[in-house]
Amino acid sequence: MRRMNTTPSRTTTPSTTTPPAGTTDPAEGSADAVTEEATAKDPLVKDPATDSSAKDPAPEDATGTPSGAADSGTAPDDLPGQSDDDDDDALEPDPFDEARHGVGAGAAAVVSAALGVVALTGAWTGRVAAERETLIGQIQTSGGGSAAQQISEIYGDAWHTTALVNGVFAVLALLVGVFVLVRPAFGAPSERPQPTWVRAVALAGVALGVLGVLISAGMYFDLFVSLPTAGAPAGG
Repeated sequence: MRRMNTTPSRTTTPSTTTPPAGTTDPAEGSADAVTEEATAKDPLVKDPATDSSAKDPAPEDATGTPSGAADSGTAPDDLPGQSDDDDDDALEPDPFDEARHGVGAGAAAVVSAALGVVALTGAWTGRVAAERETLIGQIQTSGGGSAAQQISEIYGDAWHTTALVNGVFAVLALLVGVFVLVRPAFGAPSERPQPTWVRAVALAGVALGVLGVLISAGMYFDLFVSLPTAGAPAGG
């Protein structure tokens, strides 16, 4: 005869109820305990969430140097306003270059004008040469000679010598003035044109030289004033 088990069977079901307030989950408690134990063993390990120094480091460039250090260690190539100052200095003309420009041409132009004035007014060299010719004429006619010969030797030669000397000065003035005017057309070209005052003085020298040449030629060939002539002696 079989006996029946009168003890009711009990089945166990997992508890799905939420733990009461104020209690912690055993799994979470074990994890927190492990974390605290690791922190206690190694004090250098810090929580990334609470550490303020665990921020992103400065970005590094291709060479491995932080960009902030590269910026602070490299000086700027040019300061504000430096390029503008350099451009202004390049555009402004050098006063010394301006002063030297045209000095030689200006001096030559002044010399040309001075030579032209000397050709018109006469020079001490012309007077000395004229006095020498007068003395030679007196020596040659001291032994006797006609009146026409004395006029030609004493007066005429001195007159012609003066005209010749003045003509030489006039030709020099003309040549120097023409050289100053045509100089820019030859040689290395200049960046700046010839100053106006240089051309004006050179033109004045050329004009005086031409005038001096004409007057000297007229004096030498007796075109303006002829030599005096001696009258025929009156018969007794």
